[in-house]
Amino acid sequence: MIRSLLSDLLRPVTDFFKPEAEREPPTPFFTPEEISRLHCVTPDSRAALDAQTWQDLLLEPYEETLTRQTSIFGRQLLHRRLRAGLDDRETAALGERLRGLLDDAPRVDALMKALRPLRHAETEVAGLLFEGEAPSPPAWARFTWVLPLLLLLSLGLLLTQPLGWMATLAAVAPLMGLQIAWHRRVEAWNQVLNSLQALLAASTRLAALGGPLLEPFVAARAQNARLHQRLARPLLFRAFPPAESYFNWFAACNVRRFWRTMEAVHAARDFLRERYLEAATLEADVTLARHLRGLDHWCWAGRSAPRVLELEEGVHPLMDRPAALSVALDGRGAFISGQNASGKSTFLRMVGLNLVAARAFGFCYAKRAVLPAVPVRASMQNEDSLLGGESLYMSELRRARELLDASGAPGGICLIDEVFRGTNHLESVSSAAAVLESLASRDLVLVSSHNLVLARILAGKLEPFRIDTSGGAPALQPGVLREPNGIALLATQGFGPEIEGRAAEVARWLHGHLAEPAPEVH
Repeated sequence: MIRSLLSDLLRPVTDFFKPEAEREPPTPFFTPEEISRLHCVTPDSRAALDAQTWQDLLLEPYEETLTRQTSIFGRQLLHRRLRAGLDDRETAALGERLRGLLDDAPRVDALMKALRPLRHAETEVAGLLFEGEAPSPPAWARFTWVLPLLLLLSLGLLLTQPLGWMATLAAVAPLMGLQIAWHRRVEAWNQVLNSLQALLAASTRLAALGGPLLEPFVAARAQNARLHQRLARPLLFRAFPPAESYFNWFAACNVRRFWRTMEAVHAARDFLRERYLEAATLEADVTLARHLRGLDHWCWAGRSAPRVLELEEGVHPLMDRPAALSVALDGRGAFISGQNASGKSTFLRMVGLNLVAARAFGFCYAKRAVLPAVPVRASMQNEDSLLGGESLYMSELRRARELLDASGAPGGICLIDEVFRGTNHLESVSSAAAVLESLASRDLVLVSSHNLVLARILAGKLEPFRIDTSGGAPALQPGVLREPNGIALLATQGFGPEIEGRAAEVARWLHGHLAEPAPEVH
């Protein structure tokens, strides 16, 4: 206990004397916009997941779980894979690399250690490396070296002339103004430099490991060292940090370094882009290998035709004790029914996440999977917006219009939960039938709904399935739900016999009028 306490007390001191790359990495917060920057600045011709699908399938918490102990570099590359997917050639190459890493645990551990400097990056640099042009320095930037000389001369006048203080004040004023005007910009740039230095440090460590996988790092070792030196803080400031502030305030060293390193970075952007993509790709692969090593239930995903889907004992990786469900579709989509809280939405999210993982990483959370590498689109969490002035039904209509506009080019898979719940029953069923028929003619559609009459109307387009919980664990069975539990749940919430009885009476009356669609609807 005493040894542990002393270790905790001395850790800040011992960390101070460690090389920066050996210190415990910080845990900086990155916004979703920063994590998605690489995806945004390197557009892909493949259809990417849109923002609502990303939100509806809960891919942000999945990504956070996947990328624990991963730097911003690896996170950005994994995000781009999740959003845009991989083609068949890229998927095969990734699968081969992952198999090699899974068969060599010591190599994974060595790579993790070499990649550790990346986690010291506290700002993203994809925007800097992949978009924009180098800023032109202002004309006065070439003459900042004059300011400290003027200050030294003014100090001589201060010692020899009665009014020398006025000259000193005149010399100090522009230096102070320069620091006030440029402090935030310089500090932000210093964070960028620290991230680039972390990238270069990791590249140097990877080059030292050697091996066929790391040949690009070995080949770039000399240029890597030169650039690392050009971007490093002056040796005096590294040896005696307190001196840096004085030199910045009275010699504008930080402003001169700002423009000098800015020029060096933009001159080496092609080189830095290559190092970025190589290091980020390697860290992403190591992250996936570590992830798979900790799983008991996963498989490599096979590729199928666009309207064929086979998922055997698929689970959702964010659930602690997920129920494994299987589904097989060939040509026609699925109409999913089930009692309240039976897991219809979870099933759709499970299918959606496995589709995304299969096209992004080549594996699934299932016993066996054969899935198409097609765009995935979801409509599951439409809400009314007070600030946006949009009702629930209008948000559902907007999303349905987006799905219709996007479908068919290329063909994809649509996951829809509780379609058109924001209007009355008759118009909800009528609108849903028309929209789903149009979608199903072009895309593979999986839809869940409590409006069971839709199953009959859409029988030619969608196969009926129900989530059956009678055996305890949910299971997907063919057919339509026969015993809904919405009214039965009134009793569990204490509504009383009078309300429960009246609800059952109205339900029987409605069932006689609405349960069977008229023949001409078909």
